Amino acid sequence: MTRVTIAEARDQLPQLLGAATSGESVFISGDDGQLFRLVPAGSATGPVGTPQAGSCRGLIELADDFDEPLEELREYME
Repeated sequence: MTRVTIAEARDQLPQLLGAATSGESVFISGDDGQLFRLVPAGSATGPVGTPQAGSCRGLIELADDFDEPLEELREYME
C-alpha cells in the first residue's frame, strides 16, 4: 500500500499510475484530511473487472419462501 500527499503525488504520478495498474493500493491524502484511492478505470479493450455471466454463482442464497407474501402485509392484500 502506498500513501502520499497531493504534492508528492504530483511529483510521482507516473510511478503511482504504474503501481495502481499493477494492482497495488495507492492512496492520496488531501490537505483537508480527505483520502482518495487511485484505481485504473479501464483500458482500450474495456473496463477493468468487467463482470462475466455466472461469476457470482454460489455467492447469493435465497430463502425457500422468498416469493411468499409477507405476513405484515396480509391485511393490505385482502
